[in-house]
Amino acid sequence: MAKSLADQLLNAGMVDQKKAKQIEKEKKKRQKQKLKNKLPEIDEAKLAAQRALTAKQNKSRQLNQQRESISRVRAIDAQIKQLVEKYAVKAEGDNAFNFADQGKIKKIHIDDQSRTGLIRGYLGIVKHDATYRLVPSAIADKIAERDASRVLLQNQKADTDEEDAYADFKIPDDLMW
Repeated sequence: MAKSLADQLLNAGMVDQKKAKQIEKEKKKRQKQKLKNKLPEIDEAKLAAQRALTAKQNKSRQLNQQRESISRVRAIDAQIKQLVEKYAVKAEGDNAFNFADQGKIKKIHIDDQSRTGLIRGYLGIVKHDATYRLVPSAIADKIAERDASRVLLQNQKADTDEEDAYADFKIPDDLMW
């Protein structure tokens, strides 16, 4: 039979019983200390799976944000379309009215009353589906809140008190400048 080293040393008389127990306790303490100090083994597969999961979550979060922004843009477009179609002023006429759209001069044909409304700030010009529409100033403000690039022309309302002060006076026909 194979005896342990401690048993062999006891039999040989080199170590007494007390010393053998003390050596055994120290051996057990060292083993426990090794177990405590031993770093947990890093599982590369688990780390790779965790990284992949995190990357997937980030990607899905970004896709959701893109989808939400697209749906917001579509909702705003639908609101603007509804406002323009409901409140557009039909003012087709013979007078050409020029305005700027993205640095280019554009022209629409309107009647005299609409021209006066545009100049005094009661109407505004809005771009809608590659066409230009006239809308009341309040509606142009609502459209500008949603998308300012759609409102192409909106003058400030002029004070009519100054103009009305001279409305009663007619210019004589024989006045020479």
